[in-house]
Amino acid sequence: MISDFYPLLLQIVMAGGLALTLLLAARFLGPRRPNKIKYETYESGMDPIGTAHERHSVHFYLVAMIFIVFDVEVVFLYPWAVSFKEFLAEGAGLGVLVVVGLFIVILALGLVYDIKKGGLSFDETKRPILGAGKQGE
Repeated sequence: MISDFYPLLLQIVMAGGLALTLLLAARFLGPRRPNKIKYETYESGMDPIGTAHERHSVHFYLVAMIFIVFDVEVVFLYPWAVSFKEFLAEGAGLGVLVVVGLFIVILALGLVYDIKKGGLSFDETKRPILGAGKQGE
C-alpha cells in the first residue's frame, strides 16, 4: 500500500531538488552589480511619497469583500444547480434547497454588511478610513 506512493514521493523529491539546484545556481553564477537604485523602494513605477504608516482607505478591501461574496456564491451554487434534478430524484431536494437557501441568506448578510460599511459608495467623502477613530498613535 505504501509502495503505491513511492513514485509521488520521488517526484516531490526531484522537484524540490531541481528548485533548490536552480536557486543555488542563480545565486552563485548570476551577476552581482549592486547600486543605489536597486536598493530603493519601488511601488508600481512611482517614487514612494510619505511613510508607510499613513492612514489608508479600506474601500479597496470592501470591494474585494463584495467580489469574494459573489465569487464564493457562484463557485458553490453552480454545481448545486447542475445536480439539483438528481437531488429531487433521490428525495433530498427540499433539504438541499433549505441548506442552499441558508447559504444564500448568509452571503446576503455579508453583502448587506459591506454595503452599510460603504463598500459600494464611490463618493470619496463617505468612504471609511482605516484607523479613523484612533488619535495620537
